[in-house]
Amino acid sequence: MTAPRIFWLVASWLVAGLLMAPLMAGAASTGALGMQQLSGNWARDDGGTRIDIAPCGADYCAVNTWVKNPNGKEHVGDRLILTLQPAADAVLKFQAYDVRRKLHFSMTITLQAASMHTSGCVLLGVVCKNASWTRIN
Repeated sequence: MTAPRIFWLVASWLVAGLLMAPLMAGAASTGALGMQQLSGNWARDDGGTRIDIAPCGADYCAVNTWVKNPNGKEHVGDRLILTLQPAADAVLKFQAYDVRRKLHFSMTITLQAASMHTSGCVLLGVVCKNASWTRIN
Protein backbone atom coordinates (compact mmCIF):
# COMPACT_ATOMS: atom_id res chain seq x y z
CA MET A 1 0.00 0.00 0.00
CA THR A 2 1.39 3.41 -0.92
CA ALA A 3 2.03 6.18 1.61
CA PRO A 4 -0.65 8.53 0.15
CA ARG A 5 -3.24 5.73 0.27
CA ILE A 6 -2.35 4.94 3.88
CA PHE A 7 -2.57 8.65 4.76
CA TRP A 8 -6.05 8.95 3.18
CA LEU A 9 -7.28 5.82 4.90
CA VAL A 10 -6.01 7.05 8.24
CA ALA A 11 -7.10 10.66 7.76
CA SER A 12 -10.58 9.73 6.57
CA TRP A 13 -10.96 7.36 9.47
CA LEU A 14 -9.83 9.87 12.03
CA VAL A 15 -11.93 12.62 10.54
CA ALA A 16 -14.79 10.16 10.47
CA GLY A 17 -14.87 10.68 14.17
CA LEU A 18 -14.55 7.24 15.64
CA LEU A 19 -11.42 8.37 17.29
CA MET A 20 -11.58 7.66 20.91
CA ALA A 21 -8.48 8.76 22.73
CA PRO A 22 -10.11 9.86 25.94
CA LEU A 23 -8.91 12.52 28.29
CA MET A 24 -11.63 12.72 30.83
CA ALA A 25 -12.13 16.15 32.38
CA GLY A 26 -14.07 16.32 35.59
CA ALA A 27 -13.94 12.65 36.52
CA ALA A 28 -12.26 11.54 39.71
CA SER A 29 -10.43 8.65 38.12
CA THR A 30 -10.29 6.26 35.20
CA GLY A 31 -12.54 3.85 37.07
CA ALA A 32 -16.11 2.73 36.51
CA LEU A 33 -17.61 6.23 36.73
CA GLY A 34 -15.56 7.47 33.77
CA MET A 35 -16.41 4.44 31.68
CA GLN A 36 -20.11 4.81 32.52
CA GLN A 37 -19.93 8.43 31.34
CA LEU A 38 -18.29 7.29 28.10
CA SER A 39 -20.93 4.65 27.36
CA GLY A 40 -23.92 5.72 25.29
CA ASN A 41 -24.93 7.27 21.99
CA TRP A 42 -22.99 10.17 20.50
CA ALA A 43 -23.38 12.40 17.42
CA ARG A 44 -20.31 13.97 15.82
CA ASP A 45 -20.77 17.76 15.76
CA ASP A 46 -20.23 18.00 11.98
CA GLY A 47 -23.38 15.87 11.54
CA GLY A 48 -21.59 13.09 9.65
CA THR A 49 -21.71 10.18 12.10
CA ARG A 50 -23.51 8.75 15.12
CA ILE A 51 -21.93 6.08 17.30
CA ASP A 52 -22.76 3.85 20.25
CA ILE A 53 -20.04 3.18 22.83
CA ALA A 54 -20.55 0.13 25.06
CA PRO A 55 -18.61 -2.63 26.81
CA CYS A 56 -17.56 -5.53 24.56
CA GLY A 57 -15.73 -8.22 26.46
CA ALA A 58 -12.86 -6.77 28.49
CA ASP A 59 -12.75 -3.68 26.22
CA TYR A 60 -15.15 -1.03 24.92
CA CYS A 61 -16.43 -0.75 21.37
CA ALA A 62 -17.50 2.31 19.40
CA VAL A 63 -19.82 1.33 16.55
CA ASN A 64 -21.20 3.55 13.79
CA THR A 65 -24.99 3.44 14.09
CA TRP A 66 -25.67 6.07 11.39
CA VAL A 67 -23.61 7.84 8.71
CA LYS A 68 -24.70 10.81 6.61
CA ASN A 69 -23.09 9.49 3.42
CA PRO A 70 -23.36 5.67 3.30
CA ASN A 71 -21.39 5.66 0.04
CA GLY A 72 -18.44 7.42 1.68
CA LYS A 73 -15.52 6.04 3.67
CA GLU A 74 -17.59 5.47 6.83
CA HIS A 75 -20.18 2.72 7.06
CA VAL A 76 -22.89 1.73 9.51
CA GLY A 77 -21.41 -1.06 11.60
CA ASP A 78 -17.78 0.15 11.43
CA ARG A 79 -16.30 -0.70 14.82
CA LEU A 80 -13.40 0.47 16.96
CA ILE A 81 -12.18 -1.73 19.79
CA LEU A 82 -10.94 0.48 22.63
CA THR A 83 -8.46 -0.97 25.12
CA LEU A 84 -8.00 1.18 28.23
CA GLN A 85 -4.39 2.03 29.06
CA PRO A 86 -3.29 3.01 32.59
CA ALA A 87 -3.37 6.79 32.98
CA ALA A 88 -3.28 9.52 35.58
CA ASP A 89 -6.39 10.64 37.45
CA ALA A 90 -9.04 12.22 35.22
CA VAL A 91 -7.45 10.84 32.04
CA LEU A 92 -8.72 8.01 29.85
CA LYS A 93 -6.36 6.79 27.19
CA PHE A 94 -7.00 3.98 24.76
CA GLN A 95 -5.25 1.91 22.21
CA ALA A 96 -7.84 1.63 19.45
CA TYR A 97 -8.19 -0.89 16.67
CA ASP A 98 -10.30 -0.22 13.56
CA VAL A 99 -11.61 -3.65 12.66
CA ARG A 100 -12.54 -2.94 9.00
CA ARG A 101 -9.40 -0.97 8.12
CA LYS A 102 -7.10 -3.07 10.33
CA LEU A 103 -5.49 0.09 11.81
CA HIS A 104 -4.11 0.60 15.31
CA PHE A 105 -3.87 4.07 16.88
CA SER A 106 -3.75 5.84 20.23
CA MET A 107 -6.68 7.91 21.51
CA THR A 108 -7.56 10.44 24.20
CA ILE A 109 -11.12 11.54 25.14
CA THR A 110 -12.20 14.56 27.15
CA LEU A 111 -15.68 14.07 28.62
CA GLN A 112 -18.10 16.63 29.95
CA ALA A 113 -21.72 16.18 31.02
CA ALA A 114 -23.21 16.06 27.51
CA SER A 115 -20.18 16.34 25.22
CA MET A 116 -16.84 14.77 24.47
CA HIS A 117 -13.78 15.64 22.43
CA THR A 118 -11.75 12.87 20.84
CA SER A 119 -8.21 12.89 19.56
CA GLY A 120 -6.54 10.02 17.76
CA CYS A 121 -3.08 9.55 16.27
CA VAL A 122 -1.37 7.03 14.01
CA LEU A 123 2.15 6.72 12.63
CA LEU A 124 3.77 7.44 16.01
CA GLY A 125 1.76 10.63 16.46
CA VAL A 126 2.59 12.08 13.04
CA VAL A 127 -1.01 12.00 11.77
CA CYS A 128 -3.63 13.12 14.30
CA LYS A 129 -7.29 14.10 14.04
CA ASN A 130 -9.79 15.57 16.49
CA ALA A 131 -13.59 15.47 16.69
CA SER A 132 -16.25 16.91 18.98
CA TRP A 133 -19.34 14.94 19.94
CA THR A 134 -22.70 15.55 21.67
CA ARG A 135 -24.53 12.92 23.69
CA ILE A 136 -27.87 11.88 22.14
CA ASN A 137 -30.79 9.75 23.33
